[in-house]
Amino acid sequence: MVDESFISQFPLAEGLYDPAFEHDACGVGLISNIKGRQSHDIVRMGLDMLQNLSHRGAVGSDPDTGDGAGILMQIPHAYLKERCADLGIHLPQPGRYAVGVLYTPRDNPGRCMEIFEKSLRDEDFRVLGWRQVPTDPLAVGATARSTVPEVMQVFVSNPGMDYLTFERQMYVARRVAENAALKEGGIVADRFYIPSLGSHTTVYKGMMMAHQLGKFYPELNDDQVSSAVAIVHARYSTNTFPSWPLAQPFRAMCHNGEINTLRGNINKLMARRSMLATKAFGDDIKKLMPIIVEGMSDSAAFDNMLEMLYLGGRSLPHAILMMIPEAWGDKYYMGHDRRGFYEYHANIMEPWDGPAAILFTDGIQSGGILDRNGLRPLRYTITRNDLLVLGSETGALEIETDDIVQRGRLRPGKMMIVDIAKQRVFNNDEVKADICRQQHYRRWVTANRIEFQGFGIGAGATDYDPQTLLTRQIAFGYTREDSNVLIRPMASTATEPIGSMGNDTPLAVLSDQPQLVFSYFKQIFAQVTNPPIDPIRERLVMSLTTFLGGEGNILEEKPDHARRLKLRAPILTTGDLERIRSSKLPEFRAVTLESLFDVSQGEAGLQEAMQALCQQAAECVEQGYAIIILSDRNLSPERAPIPSLLAVSGVAHHLINAGIRNRVGLIVESGEPREV
Repeated sequence: MVDESFISQFPLAEGLYDPAFEHDACGVGLISNIKGRQSHDIVRMGLDMLQNLSHRGAVGSDPDTGDGAGILMQIPHAYLKERCADLGIHLPQPGRYAVGVLYTPRDNPGRCMEIFEKSLRDEDFRVLGWRQVPTDPLAVGATARSTVPEVMQVFVSNPGMDYLTFERQMYVARRVAENAALKEGGIVADRFYIPSLGSHTTVYKGMMMAHQLGKFYPELNDDQVSSAVAIVHARYSTNTFPSWPLAQPFRAMCHNGEINTLRGNINKLMARRSMLATKAFGDDIKKLMPIIVEGMSDSAAFDNMLEMLYLGGRSLPHAILMMIPEAWGDKYYMGHDRRGFYEYHANIMEPWDGPAAILFTDGIQSGGILDRNGLRPLRYTITRNDLLVLGSETGALEIETDDIVQRGRLRPGKMMIVDIAKQRVFNNDEVKADICRQQHYRRWVTANRIEFQGFGIGAGATDYDPQTLLTRQIAFGYTREDSNVLIRPMASTATEPIGSMGNDTPLAVLSDQPQLVFSYFKQIFAQVTNPPIDPIRERLVMSLTTFLGGEGNILEEKPDHARRLKLRAPILTTGDLERIRSSKLPEFRAVTLESLFDVSQGEAGLQEAMQALCQQAAECVEQGYAIIILSDRNLSPERAPIPSLLAVSGVAHHLINAGIRNRVGLIVESGEPREV
């Protein structure tokens, strides 16, 4: 049975299908008056740009239902003040109130409004009133119309907070409301969604085609609806299912591309959950959990993370650079301060990686950035009448040639910002020079990092006994094919084995032969990839650099975060491992735990050994060890190795559940892994 709620139009996971595998590609555009002058022209041009991106959108069997379209803009104060006055709502000056947008069930919006209003009042805010946003359901297709929500606006008074404090508390109130709706369950949980809540920006979006946005929201065509900034998005769900909440823009950004590392990014954030702390939120940070709302798209997850980093204390461009760093390897030319900035942040946060073009705004600063491979386009135009146009293609907005002052395209890893408070455009170098010198990142990295080349000098390698080779090969399931096809080419030529472009190997689950645990997970990885994933041939933009040891709190900035062991690659020799084992530095104390189980006990023995291994690992972390080595070196006829993938994943998740995973680095010493 398919869930008919507008929150998710995905079919339920069944057989080989799982909605978590869905992706999309889109068209994006930004238009801003550099001097900050608000006008209806910005909104109109935003809608025009959106229609010019129509070829980026998609339709299904219902030709009038699109995948999604939307606009993120400044709050149109003059228009809302007049409309609210008709409802008996008095709006104060801009910045002294916030506007929230709420999707509710069309037939019964009351309960959703109650939950939202209660959450606002519980956070000590005064609700000035509600307004039903005029919409025309007949403007969208039948499929979209069957799940169309009621769109409500709520107006919230600022009790005298500064801009960022007000935005933070609005964020807390929104998360409290979202969690409360989820807890209530039923139709409330299914159909409760808050597209935006803030004092500078608001969102109009939905499950529609680009040309339908101005028809569904008639007020967007009113001359009083004005803004100095507009970000638009046309969604193209290449192999996914549309829904009202998944339409973009989101609360701070919109995105063209895919976040290929999404599962890892979410898992890493879950591991950091217990460490998250900042004065900006204080005890309220507990109310924000989970930071990333389950079941949303990769773009929505990115927006959730960006919002937390930004409101947690960093500027919007700084938070963006943490999530989408440019290539900063040794072969890449850049200043020492910028390289120090990227290396410092690599110690505390992994990139949100994949082909991506991101546009973002907080209503004051707006801009765009490309990922380091530059596989999604972003082109810009600056005009004589102080307009910046940034879009996924040239011609997104028709501009007379004589009016153009400058045009070009963003290159891989580059960023452009327009700051309407400072009334100017900042290029990539200006933005990054300012951000990279806010703290002494280069000095922190230089003073604290430990290069592996000079680490643990004097330790020797473990002795190798050739008499045990055959026994170990049998224990780890090596075959003649492994030896001849995998091991021999790597040993003789120092290169990976060459195979065909396709892979017709049957799925491990269908095999009647014993299989390694790794084999059951191969299908997670693409056989033919774009971008390339070879860090040797693509070393200008890719790296195998790995940091070992405990991680710091991503919401703090302090020198200790750079106190980690820097490895050029995650593969260690036996000599390297002995150098780590023999470390005398307290912040890199290492302990070896045996990942073996009693063969005579069979499956029960494996389960008991895993439980004991997880418990030992947790105890070691509490005792102050910063590196845990999971080793099956001491195997014997009585004690067989726990599959290494099972051992490391089991320990990692046990430590995550205990809230201590980020205090320790894990190393696997095993004879099992052999494929590249």
